[in-house]
Amino acid sequence: MTATLIRARTLSFSRAPVSLDDTGAFSYQADGALLVEDGLILASGCYAAVKAQAAEDVLEIDHRPHLILPGFIDTHLHFPQMQVIGSYAANLLEWLNTYTFPEECRFVETAHAKRIAGKFFDEMVRHGTTTAVAYCSVHKASADAFFAEALDRNMRMIAGKVMMDRNAPQGLLDTPEMGYDETRAVIEQWHGKGRNHVAITPRFAITSTPEQMSAAEALVREFPDLHVQTHLSENRDEIDFTCALYPDAIDYTDVYARYGLLGPKTLFGHAIHLSEREMDAMSETGSVAVHCPTSNLFLGSGLFPLRRLMNRQKPVRISFATDIGGGTSYSMLRTMDEAYKIQQLQGERLTPFESAYFMTLGNAQALSLEDRIGTLDPGTDADFIVLNMAATPAMALKAEVVTSLADELFLLQTMGDDRAIVETYVAGVAAKTGLNRDPNVS
Repeated sequence: MTATLIRARTLSFSRAPVSLDDTGAFSYQADGALLVEDGLILASGCYAAVKAQAAEDVLEIDHRPHLILPGFIDTHLHFPQMQVIGSYAANLLEWLNTYTFPEECRFVETAHAKRIAGKFFDEMVRHGTTTAVAYCSVHKASADAFFAEALDRNMRMIAGKVMMDRNAPQGLLDTPEMGYDETRAVIEQWHGKGRNHVAITPRFAITSTPEQMSAAEALVREFPDLHVQTHLSENRDEIDFTCALYPDAIDYTDVYARYGLLGPKTLFGHAIHLSEREMDAMSETGSVAVHCPTSNLFLGSGLFPLRRLMNRQKPVRISFATDIGGGTSYSMLRTMDEAYKIQQLQGERLTPFESAYFMTLGNAQALSLEDRIGTLDPGTDADFIVLNMAATPAMALKAEVVTSLADELFLLQTMGDDRAIVETYVAGVAAKTGLNRDPNVS
């Protein structure tokens, strides 16, 4: 592939910012550039220095005055739930039984799974998300469709076939043996193929018998480097139901601990209502609590205690996610806007720099993939996005009085969506442009 020099303002984090004044947490170039080739960032920094490293005839793309960030990372969502978004229900369990489970039954059909996979990846690219952690349905066909699409688009994705053998419609049930065998087959077929990562995915304790949890434990022992994803303490009724199903467990978190599912590559969706003991267990194992703000608000699940988890003596690792389709937007910008409001309701703050960090390097660190994604560092994957703070008339009006980088980031977070994403580069290739092309124009 021919090298490309991409010019714009650039922003990339090296660590979590501790305050609004913590400029040492990131690198910002008012006239920056990236030199990319063969899917990797070869050089980054000020335009003049990067230009000097390029060949004289290098292809140059000028995105000024826009801002380049690493591609957004979404650490929890459900690709079979695209047509579940905006379904009216009182709470989590009603929403699952009334809308979600019937919709997921459709993914037994390969053609349907392939169609939705295509639509899903279109939305990821449109909203600037270059890596996501997805739940497929219980059907292997859904995982096959997801990973085939990811491979075709050369995107770094993490996903898994859901394991669930009770408390769901018959069309969504596997068995402990089938869950193990089909997950193992997905691993052998897709893990490491292209940029694919397979996650071991017991949906949650309510929909898995102890026998299936043991099967998940066997997979974790067999494949210790794989991610694990499940749900934890999203809703009070869910917690009560889980504890009734596992009466020997100390609490909800202990259910997963008894099957060896806690660890630095385990992602627990929601984790809102945790006791101090549960927080300690998560901290000691390096497990990740995944905050899904638009979903938590939509389903009335509760207010995520971000600062309590982060600032305790034994801090808990945190990531952020859309949780489509309980979540109501594919945009990580919209996600962080709602996360900000949830903290405001609890008398806390989330700075614009923290939000930008979490959408990029922070979520990459939560996935233990910071050596590949989440920054603009040389040698990492060339997954990055170009943002325009004046993308809509209302944003452009506000942009007239923006005087700092923090204000720009906050404007993007507060008013931005897919329209603010000028371009999404996947492995160095512009991916959004093709989505926006008029199919009637040759």
